[in-house]
Amino acid sequence: MSTAYELLPIFFSAFTTLLAVINPLEVLPIFLSLTHDKDNPSRYAIAVRASLYTILLILFFLFFGAFVLKIFGVSLHMVRIAGGIVLTRIGFELFTPSRSGQSAFLDVGADANIAFMPLAIPLMFGPGVIATVLGMMATIEKAPSELAAYAAILGAAGLAVFVTFLCLAFASRLVNRLGRTGIDAVTRIVGFFVSAMGVSLVFSGVMGALLTYGIKVVV
Repeated sequence: MSTAYELLPIFFSAFTTLLAVINPLEVLPIFLSLTHDKDNPSRYAIAVRASLYTILLILFFLFFGAFVLKIFGVSLHMVRIAGGIVLTRIGFELFTPSRSGQSAFLDVGADANIAFMPLAIPLMFGPGVIATVLGMMATIEKAPSELAAYAAILGAAGLAVFVTFLCLAFASRLVNRLGRTGIDAVTRIVGFFVSAMGVSLVFSGVMGALLTYGIKVVV
């Protein structure tokens, strides 16, 4: 019983952090834009596949992420910098539409698997999620039971992805209320904040890398 109570903070911390990093409100307008010509069953199927891809990627990085980084000699700070650059680029593409009136980032082919890219990667499973999952390894090592800690984090990840799935599954109702103009406005606003998040990741990655090499920067 005591172990269960000790794992509750791990569960809630992992759930709230992952949900905040995934941020369904950022994924939703992009999902609506990508599926504006789909019917409800097609949207539902895409939401299911995107959620499945996301949870599988989380599982992979939770169990093998640290090992993969060690193989390639990549630090978590480098992951943040590279991921931040990707997020910044995506944000600019969303904020600045192409001449056709649609973001180039959303200009995917008819046969493209949008559930995997860009929905699962990099929107639902982006650099922020990778950094969060890898950072949980320290929490697992300090837990009273590593197996129970893994179970708590997996449950939290599953719940966070399920909440995101619900937002996508019921997106059609928001389509009718927001309309194309509303979706475009939300997408541009989200693009700005995605860019800001990317710059923040780059900044934290650079600062962390400098500290690793013993360089202190006074801000």
